Amino acid sequence: MQKTATLEDVLTLTKLLSPFDRVMLIQNLAQQVKRDLILTRPKPRPSLRGAWKGINIRAEEITELRSEMWKNFPREDI
Repeated sequence: MQKTATLEDVLTLTKLLSPFDRVMLIQNLAQQVKRDLILTRPKPRPSLRGAWKGINIRAEEITELRSEMWKNFPREDI
């Protein structure tokens, strides 16, 4: 059965390395993290450009909806 190393275990072992080996460890870890970040790069989101294409909203409709939304603000019961 293989034991999983904790961060504390790794840090303890790192203190046993020579300064040169620590530098080599940092370089190797940096390269590995860079590869991991490239592989797990988030997928680009779809563009919302044109999402409202064909929807015609008049200024009067916006004004009417705004007044309806704000008619009870601020409420006295809160």
